[in-house]
Amino acid sequence: MCTLLVTGGAGFIGSNFVHFVVANTDYDVVVLDKLTYAGHRESLAGLPEERVRLVEGDIADATLVDALVQDVDAVVHYAAESHNDNSLNDPSPFVQTNIIGTFVLLEAVRKYGTRFHHISTDEVYGDLELDDPAKFTPETPYNPSSPYSSTKAGSDHLVRAWVRSFGVNATLSNCSNNYGPRQHVEKFIPRQITNVIDGVRPRLYGKGENVRDWIHADDHSSAVLAILERGQAGQTYLIGADGEKNNLQVVRAILTQMGQDSDAFDHVKDRPGHDMRYAIDATRLREELGWEPKYTDFEAGLSATITWYRENESWWRAQKAAAEAKYAKTGH
Repeated sequence: MCTLLVTGGAGFIGSNFVHFVVANTDYDVVVLDKLTYAGHRESLAGLPEERVRLVEGDIADATLVDALVQDVDAVVHYAAESHNDNSLNDPSPFVQTNIIGTFVLLEAVRKYGTRFHHISTDEVYGDLELDDPAKFTPETPYNPSSPYSSTKAGSDHLVRAWVRSFGVNATLSNCSNNYGPRQHVEKFIPRQITNVIDGVRPRLYGKGENVRDWIHADDHSSAVLAILERGQAGQTYLIGADGEKNNLQVVRAILTQMGQDSDAFDHVKDRPGHDMRYAIDATRLREELGWEPKYTDFEAGLSATITWYRENESWWRAQKAAAEAKYAKTGH
């Protein structure tokens, strides 16, 4: 491979992947991003122009996608509408981007015989009980509970169908909750961090018992690169770093690390259909591809993330007011 097309490469996880690829390989990267509220040119700042090119456009634009795919060696598909609260307020963009956009990409890679890797989420599996010792595996039945997770489930099924029906050289990965630099402030961890910076008490859905399996975005990036280079066509790999924490633990860790009382937060009404627990079994990824996470200490990774938001206020400040206004309008 010489050139990768990374969809959604100006968003949080996608931009971290682009930075990781540039730092650890000799691949060139074409980023296709719609630059909605969640995508930012600034997230690609500092990358060499001779190796990274940004194209502003929609993955559902078949003509544009065709022109880009014919000139690259592989497509890494991050682009997605991904915020649960937004999907509950208006599901339509999720259907358009997550399902129609993925279909358009699949048709292009089928036409040109291009390697394809599809990024998905553990939320397609639904949730686990808090006292359930089980974790999600590639064989776990799908049971999505929101417009967001159901459209991602639909896109996963499209990829598998194109592999089986048309022989597309594709792999899939379902990852747990990411954290790290350049994540939009509407998301859980950066929202709490920026609230504390602004002197605003964090807010916690319900009792805060909901468990997420946290992974640093750099570890997600290294896993995706391993799958892209060594993964078996048609295979699904789950990406996780054994980072289970409930939301209450995360909020208290943020408050403590930022010099606040660990109880300086407010409980708010829970989100409809809020999944209780996610947990990833990444055995296949570790054993088949030899992948291991770097950020095994959540507290250390969180500390580095807090430092990044403190030092990069110019990146997130404009987002903050808009995000909080949206939350106020929708009652979240």
